[in-house]
Amino acid sequence: MQNLSVLLVEDHRQLAQTVVEFLEQEGAMVDYASDTTLARSLVQEHHYDVLILDVMLPGEDGYTFCQALRNEMAKDMPVIFMTARDQLDDKLEGFARGGDDYIVKPFALPELVARVRAQVRRERREVAANLLTVADLELDPGRQEVRRDGQLLKLSPTAFRILRILMRESPKVVSREQLEQELWGDLVPDSDALRSHLYNLRKAVDKPFDTALLETQPGVGFSIRPPREG
Repeated sequence: MQNLSVLLVEDHRQLAQTVVEFLEQEGAMVDYASDTTLARSLVQEHHYDVLILDVMLPGEDGYTFCQALRNEMAKDMPVIFMTARDQLDDKLEGFARGGDDYIVKPFALPELVARVRAQVRRERREVAANLLTVADLELDPGRQEVRRDGQLLKLSPTAFRILRILMRESPKVVSREQLEQELWGDLVPDSDALRSHLYNLRKAVDKPFDTALLETQPGVGFSIRPPREG
């Protein structure tokens, strides 16, 4: 779980502390909210790989918050409901409101970690080492190779990881925060590190070719997109 960013929303503080400490021991970076008011602010300000969400919360319940997360805030990170409500109807309600998984209290902490990892792997399309393709650019995770127009490109390990993230999310824009968090977690080398790696990536992927695929949107982030027509 190295460098995974997790938001835990749980009003039982002792349980929350136990979960946070265990996830952090596994290498995750965890933010905590005891209610959905704070959780709303956090998800608007930060990128999270997964949200662990209690159902019974003070004020707005977890089901309602998850539905708002999907519909109003347009957030698509995996949501794992964490609750003592174990009836089938409760689980179906959670899935209907936008949840991705459901773990019933009491639970073993290693099971929660396994569920978090599984959801993030699925979200990042890392369940199988499928070929990623954008226009004439191909990235093979299994062979650790990148080709454009059939030509093998030489990339540093960090540039390869950046490209894989951008191609995985294409055509969506990936924020600087998300890139830095996936690459380095809280230990970002310096303010120019990402810029330098992106410069070298652009040189390898775009400079030798007629059309550019790597786009920078100032103040928003970066993307790999097929060339626009016309």
